[in-house]
Amino acid sequence: MPELPEVETVVRGLNKLIVGKKISSFNSDNFKSFPVDANESEAFIKNSYIEKVHRRAKMIIIELSSRKSLVVHLKMTGQLVYQGQENWGGGHPSDSLVGSLPDKSTRITFNLIDKYNQPSKLFFNDQRKFGWIKLFDSAELSHAPLFIKLGPEPLDKNFQFKNFNIRLNRRPNSKIKAALLDQTVISGIGNIYADESLFSARIMPDSLVNKIPLNRRKILFDSIKEILALSISLGGSTSRNYINAEGKKGNYLEFAQVYARTGLDCLRCQKNIITKIRVAGRGTHICTKCQRIYL
Repeated sequence: MPELPEVETVVRGLNKLIVGKKISSFNSDNFKSFPVDANESEAFIKNSYIEKVHRRAKMIIIELSSRKSLVVHLKMTGQLVYQGQENWGGGHPSDSLVGSLPDKSTRITFNLIDKYNQPSKLFFNDQRKFGWIKLFDSAELSHAPLFIKLGPEPLDKNFQFKNFNIRLNRRPNSKIKAALLDQTVISGIGNIYADESLFSARIMPDSLVNKIPLNRRKILFDSIKEILALSISLGGSTSRNYINAEGKKGNYLEFAQVYARTGLDCLRCQKNIITKIRVAGRGTHICTKCQRIYL
């Protein structure tokens, strides 16, 4: 599943491509992927203009002139593919990303028109049908059940260490990696960036939250921000299920310190190899020499 940097990269690409265009028509073949009432779709989506594309946690938000928003979750195999004078795509790198569309994985097609009446299309493809697009009132979005429990955005300038520490303390007996993956504690972090941030902060992922000293938590907080910002600047990760909005692979994993480096020398100490264990039900990459466990 794409994490915060991957979704942010798609959002930035789509902002350049679809904002200002009108949705002239659309069609969907799967109610699970697009659980929107037909009357609502006709009233609030058709002939609406796309005003803005942004992100909350791992979800893409497309704001419409009808005061509604399309919320997109790519899940494991979702794609957003734009075809017009330029062809762009983001998501799971199957043939659908660059092939002729619609195809058997296409769940929703939006037909777009720009101010010069030039047509284009935005496809939502999803092989496994786990992803979805839902319609919300834009003004009520932050109060919707889907969003109300989400933790703060880690790169928000208003998100300070004090708030991060308070939120960690809500899970005092949890393993620190489990706390970081909890989207109600902090939003947008998944397996890749949890491993990378904990390695940077020299904390073993199975350390207990209430045993980690305050100064080490501050280092973790700073590491999260630095690593996420770096990954966004590099276009996200090169995870096998992810390509960015320009149809290009992100470069972050070329700089990764532990993730997907099982059996390789630790880049920090150069005296140990990276091992893979399971923490919080997820494959977890560590250096036993560089990272300390707090129990």
